[in-house]
Amino acid sequence: MGLVEAWGGTAIGWILANIIDSFWNFGYAITHPGLWLNWSDPQALMRFIYYGASVELFFVFLVFVIILTVCGMVWTNFMWGMVRAFEGFSNTVGRVAAWAGLAMVLQQIVIIFMQRVFAVSELSFGFGKVVTFPISWWSEELKLYNAMVVSLCIAWTFVQGGHVRVDLVYSTVRFRTKRAIDMVGSIFFMLPAATLIWLYSWFFLWRHLVVPNPSASDTLDRLLAKSRALRWNVETIGFSPNGFNAYFLFKVLLVLFTALLFLQAITFFYRSYLEWKEGEDSEAKYLDRDVIGDPTADLVAKIH
Repeated sequence: MGLVEAWGGTAIGWILANIIDSFWNFGYAITHPGLWLNWSDPQALMRFIYYGASVELFFVFLVFVIILTVCGMVWTNFMWGMVRAFEGFSNTVGRVAAWAGLAMVLQQIVIIFMQRVFAVSELSFGFGKVVTFPISWWSEELKLYNAMVVSLCIAWTFVQGGHVRVDLVYSTVRFRTKRAIDMVGSIFFMLPAATLIWLYSWFFLWRHLVVPNPSASDTLDRLLAKSRALRWNVETIGFSPNGFNAYFLFKVLLVLFTALLFLQAITFFYRSYLEWKEGEDSEAKYLDRDVIGDPTADLVAKIH
């Protein structure tokens, strides 16, 4: 009988058992990578799918974050280092992904020009290796650029203060009260929302990549039994006969979106805690915000 089964009679016992088990689970996964990373083995792939949205992974992640948080509370410079690293990563991903907006505009101009002026039905593009698709394919593919901007720029937008606020009492309270509200929001709103989205998006992705379709309700034994008939079946069905046919990429972006949301929730909690601890002098400390150049837009960003 495992520790979770032995202690699982109460909620507290179940949580403590999973926390203790997380050290064993992490160590076993690291020392036996072939059991879940060798995707040539159908059972290994099914294990990867199962554990990617499992209770075991949740508690490994939870314990890891708790350890980092405790270390950061003891060594403040270490927590500031994590904030700078995480925000730097989010800024870099967002700034790169934002160029997809320009690519979307330029591609739309080319499509309109080729359709209206030359009346062509296909469009070729490439450097060295050229790909050719119907105009309708390129037109539908524009949605992918939009999805890239929305999903990959979420954390960057949050760091830059560009997200939408619904302010009822926030602007009227003291500085440390604001940071306390931010910490509560990170823990009790952002992280639970990210967890729910991850649980949905993970299996939503894999249901469009392999058959038999995995389900969130499947046990590990059930998925291992399904692995006997496992094969790749990447979704390539478009909404129109000659339309864009790589919609599985949207599912990948949904998973990446959730991962960035997780990272930003933790980063925002750390920054809020440090600013609450150190006072108003630490506000926006080490914050790498873009300089827009427009005085009005810079003022709006500063207010946020």
